[in-house]
Amino acid sequence: MSSLELFLIAVGLSMDAFAVSICKGLSVRRLQLKHVLLAGLYFGGFQALMPALGYLLGVQFEHLIVSIDHWIAFALLLIIGGKMVQESRAEEEHLDDDFSVKAMLVLAIATSIDALAMGVTFAFLRVDIVAAVLFIGCITFLFSAAGIKIGHVFGSRYKSKAELVGGLILILMGCKILLEHLGILVL
Repeated sequence: MSSLELFLIAVGLSMDAFAVSICKGLSVRRLQLKHVLLAGLYFGGFQALMPALGYLLGVQFEHLIVSIDHWIAFALLLIIGGKMVQESRAEEEHLDDDFSVKAMLVLAIATSIDALAMGVTFAFLRVDIVAAVLFIGCITFLFSAAGIKIGHVFGSRYKSKAELVGGLILILMGCKILLEHLGILVL
């Protein structure tokens, strides 16, 4: 997997956290540095942790499904991306300015489930998991921190667009993986 592909996947995976960060930024009356850092650390940390866990799961079961791994990667990316596109069309969520450990932990886990599935895909594609995890965590940290500020300044205009773009990126990456494995696309 190239650096550009990994970057696009990291951006796609970070869009859920970015969208939630925008909502969190909307809810904050007086923005403080701690809000920006908390969002970045929680979301970036879990977006890094979950692919590592998914990778470990994928490696354990690789021998059982190696002949269909490209189909699994395609299906997972299609499902994850489709879910994000669908969420981009959903009604606005209730704004909550709670940055407690409990509130942030729930949001961080919820926004990183797709990264767990991506980690399984990384195992099948034999991706350097350390580089991938660091890259995804850092990109998500930056997007989440920026999302708090953007939400605070600009409002909810960008939340659905971020989820839509992230979903489309993941769907396209899934199609590319499948087409390469089927020999239709040669790069």
